[in-house]
Amino acid sequence: MSFNRFMHPRNRYKSSPPDFAELAANYPTFREHVEMNLNGKVTVDFKNPEALRALTCTLLKDDYGLDISLPLDRLVPTVPLRLNYIHWIEDLIQQDGNYKGSHVHGIDIGTGASCIYPLLGVVENDWKFTATETDAVNIKYATENIERNDKQDKIKVIKTNEDSLLEKVLENNPRECYTFCMCNPPFYGSPMEAQGLVSRSEDRPEPRSINTASDTECIAEGGEVAFIKKIIADSVKYRERVRWYTSMVGKKKSIWPLKTELKKYKVRTVTTTEFCQGRTMRWGIAWTFTEDDSSLPVSPRKKFKTEKEKPQMKIQVPETFVRNAVERLSITEAIQNRPPATRLLAVQREVEKMMTELQIQYKLLNNKIEIKFELTAFHNTWAHQRRKRREALKKELKDVQQTKNQPSTDVELTGGSTQTQINADIETTHDSTQTQRNAEHTDSTKC
Repeated sequence: MSFNRFMHPRNRYKSSPPDFAELAANYPTFREHVEMNLNGKVTVDFKNPEALRALTCTLLKDDYGLDISLPLDRLVPTVPLRLNYIHWIEDLIQQDGNYKGSHVHGIDIGTGASCIYPLLGVVENDWKFTATETDAVNIKYATENIERNDKQDKIKVIKTNEDSLLEKVLENNPRECYTFCMCNPPFYGSPMEAQGLVSRSEDRPEPRSINTASDTECIAEGGEVAFIKKIIADSVKYRERVRWYTSMVGKKKSIWPLKTELKKYKVRTVTTTEFCQGRTMRWGIAWTFTEDDSSLPVSPRKKFKTEKEKPQMKIQVPETFVRNAVERLSITEAIQNRPPATRLLAVQREVEKMMTELQIQYKLLNNKIEIKFELTAFHNTWAHQRRKRREALKKELKDVQQTKNQPSTDVELTGGSTQTQINADIETTHDSTQTQRNAEHTDSTKC
């Protein structure tokens, strides 16, 4: 499925995708890497690193007048995705439509050999950039690309280390305040993950393009979550020195722990977006310590999903569930509320506990007669709950056996009383599950 219709509305490739036939006719270096199928359509083999490099260099030359050189053993960026990120930054910083000009100074963390974000930002909006990089090869190519396009007065590249993402830039320029920082972080935590050998579902199709990035560009200890958490830690230290802290995110499931980390530091203004292009989707996260009254941008895909009518799901909670919830409610909360409110509060606390255990983000939309939750799930944590409970029970029994220094044969234990206890526990689990399933058939408190 193509996501092109959800590209940023200002992305030039949304309404005018690259014409490979025209580009091949105008650029001999690109013509070497195109093929024509039986229907007469000109195509590009995205698994060929030389073809991928030729396409990127040709698009930058044809559409932006940029002349760049790229090594084949470093990341070859795709132009539409990078342009989506640039346009999102524009949306974040614009005030009265004034997001262009040299008063905007950005930091590009890990600029890569292409230096594509600073070059696009300068050509599109006349921004200034400080670009950081740890890899010597990337620094060499990035510097040459800046000089080749005569942008030395707009872009400065500095060498940093992996533990100093923002510190060197901000400490060396103590009086400078920056409009934003951006980052294309290492997505993976290990070489096996980078090769798609782990954490990739069997029904998910193989990627259609090759990844040419070096290990230093795509792999970091702890993956993208740990890397972006370093940016969060720096942002807490320097706060308003940068107006908007942003990063691309490669996996949707990474959004939840990053939002949780920001919540831990009591960051009030956080927003996310989706970068849609071709058959690839990426995400973006941004936060600020500045009081910003302007409305936050909404991605086209998120706007499309919001505008679709979604029926609300209503559940009538069983009376037995309500009574048990009230019994578990703290004495302080029970005293502070009248009986009807106490019942609602008790159910609310139980639902919040469930959502937290399932790692589902929730927003309470409460009133006096019912409880409403707006739920956002970032990955499936609720499937196979019965199996998970059974495995947890097995592990608990095995731990008990090991503590008593008795031999273990998984769940099949000797001794009638022990087996009776296992059956009782399983029966209790079954009853609890059945109670939850019957939730929609009762007629008591609504939530």
